[in-house]
Parts: sequence; C-alpha cells; structure tokens
Amino acid sequence: MPTSPSSPSSPTGRHRVVIVGGGSAGVSVAARLRRAGVGDIVLVEPSDTHWYQPLWTLVGGGQAPLNGSRRRQTSVVPDGVHWIRRPATAIDPDTRTVTLWNGEELAYEHLVLAPGLQLDWDGVPGLDEAIGRDRVSSNYSAEYAPRTWELIRNLRSGTAVFTQPATPVKCGGAPQKIMYLAADHWRRRKVLADIRVVFVLPDAALFRVSEYRRILEQVVSRYGVEVRFRSEMTAVDGGRREITVTDHARGTTERLGYDLLHAVPPQSAPDWIKTGPLADPASPHGFVAADRHTLQHPRYETVFALGDVAHLPTSKTGAAVRKQAPVVAANLVEVMNGRTPTHRYDGYTSCPLVTARDRMLLAEFDYDLRPRPSFPLIDTFKERRDMWVFKRYLLPPVYWHGMLTGRL
Repeated sequence: MPTSPSSPSSPTGRHRVVIVGGGSAGVSVAARLRRAGVGDIVLVEPSDTHWYQPLWTLVGGGQAPLNGSRRRQTSVVPDGVHWIRRPATAIDPDTRTVTLWNGEELAYEHLVLAPGLQLDWDGVPGLDEAIGRDRVSSNYSAEYAPRTWELIRNLRSGTAVFTQPATPVKCGGAPQKIMYLAADHWRRRKVLADIRVVFVLPDAALFRVSEYRRILEQVVSRYGVEVRFRSEMTAVDGGRREITVTDHARGTTERLGYDLLHAVPPQSAPDWIKTGPLADPASPHGFVAADRHTLQHPRYETVFALGDVAHLPTSKTGAAVRKQAPVVAANLVEVMNGRTPTHRYDGYTSCPLVTARDRMLLAEFDYDLRPRPSFPLIDTFKERRDMWVFKRYLLPPVYWHGMLTGRL
C-alpha cells in the first residue's frame, strides 16, 4: 500500500508517540505535540483523504458541494510527523505495540487513540442492501450525501422518514438537521402540506438540554413533523419501501411506508478496538475507556483516547474534539516528563443545529448539561441567520487552518 513521502520506509522500531487515527482528533493532537517540541511522532491512518464531515449535512441539504469537505491527507499531516498509511488491527498495551494490517508492529512509548467510530450498516436488517438505492440515503457517508439532496429536491408528495439509532452517533443533531433542511425546502416550494414527515427517535425528548429542547419543539411544530419518541427503525424492506418501527415504550411494532428515507446507521467502536484490551467493559459499543477529565486510560498511564472512539458521557462532535485535543496534548507532555496529568476536559460539546435553510441554533453545553455559550454578546438561545453563516462559511476555514494546525 502506498505511503506519503513523510512516511518512514519501515514502521519497525520504538517511537516516542504513536497516534492511531488521522481524522480531526489525531491530526489536532499531532499538531499540538509538534508545537510543544515533541518529536518522533507516528500517525497511523489508512485513508489518503481527509474529510470535514460537519459539512455533509449541508451537502445533503443542497447548500454546499461535496468537494469542499475534502483534502488530501498529506496536506493536513503536520510537518515532522511520520504518516503510515496502513490500518491498525490490534494493540497490546502490555508490550506497547500496535499491529498493522500486514502484520508489522509499531512499538511506542506513548499512545493516542483516535480512530473514530464505524458505521454498522448491517446493524439494521435490510439497510445495507437498501442504502444508496430504493430512495434511501444517509448524510453519514460522503458516497451518499449528494444523493440525499437529489431525493429531497425530487420529492413533491408522499412520506419522508428520518431515523436515528439507539447507539451513540457522531454529531447527535445531524439526524434531525437534515430533516429541518428538507422540510424548509418543501415549505418554500409549497409542497410541504403534501408530504408527511416522520422522525423516528429512540430518545424521550428531542434534545437533552431543556433550553434548546424547547426551541426544537417549536421547530418540529412549525414543520408539522410526527416524532415517534422512544422508537427505532429495526428493519428495512427496500423492495416494498417500508421500514419496521419498534416502539420501545409500548412494546409494539409497525410497518411504515416511505417515499424518502434518510437512515442513520447504528455506530460503534471499530471491531478491532471492541475486542481489544483498551475497550471499556462498561461500554456496550466497545468504546475506549478514558478518564472523563484527563482522557487518560484508567489502567495504562501512557495511553490516551479522544474523539468519537472515547467512552465519554458527552456528544461526539468536532467541537468536543477541539476542546479535548489540547487537554490530551498537554497531559501527554506531563506524563512524558514524569508528572501527573493536571489539565481537565469538562465535557464541552456543541451541536450546530441547522433549523432552516438560513437559520441555525447553536447548542453548547458540558457534562452537566449546562449551556456553555461561546458568544457572550449574542443571544444563541434562538434560531439565528448569523449562526448559519458562521457554520457555512466561517467554521470550515477555522477547521482547516486553526483546529488541524493546533492553533485553535
């Protein structure tokens, strides 16, 4: 498998830091460690494309091009970091080794785990066969996000179903954001009255933080959305264009026909993480154990985890990674110097909830579900056009030039 020019010709040998995962979390930590003067860093990432995934909602809503969300991985790997373009397949924290797909081993002194999560398309019977056809799409894949917009703009009547699984998902607000973009498009085209919009939601409420939940309830009412609370899509029949909806509160099931289905697949830690020694036994989905504040593994002091793969009681978002990365980098430097980690992550996360084609609600909160607004002079407890502009035009360059370079 090809490697970048910055990759070592052979990955063998012991390295000071090995980072598994070259997404936003892994690259951000690598950049911060380099800025702190740390050398001999190896980044393990099999993909040669780096995606800015938060843009995929707007791609699916017809508001952004897919090309704007990707760059070559070589362009984001920090100078001085060796990139190994191979998948990791196992970790032995006792021998401090990472096994690669071809059987080679990387020895490390310190390890950062940030491989993200995996989309379990086969977690719902029939979904893997229906996705990308049978009027089924999902913004959780770059392959399908443009198709979502195609389905939305071609629908004039019928039933549109949007689902969210019971597992943790990256960007917990994304399953409903695309629903609002679609409904607003249909309202502007004067066909919303002819479209039944159904949201299948496993939770008992639209949002965990009450201050934002009340606003979203108004948005749902405005579009006439039927919300099936405490319910889950448990099967897809693409040929019949039907899904099975299980109501966990009532213990009942029903068949629901659709003319458009935006399906969010169940999600979990990568399989090789689930079955490995660093997975948290308390996580039913195999996420990595990590102290909720220091992000250090509870058993292995030289191991840290952040991003979607970490088992933390907060939403899995890029905004969370932006706050976690400096904590991991600073605490790792302290461990390298024989000190106890002192930097703490308070659970901050953010859900930029696009509620219309020109409006957004910026939900920011911490572990205790307390609102944590970042703009003290702006009332972010309401839908705002300037927040939509912020997401569409300002956040991408902040990501590429600030977060990934370790400056923000």
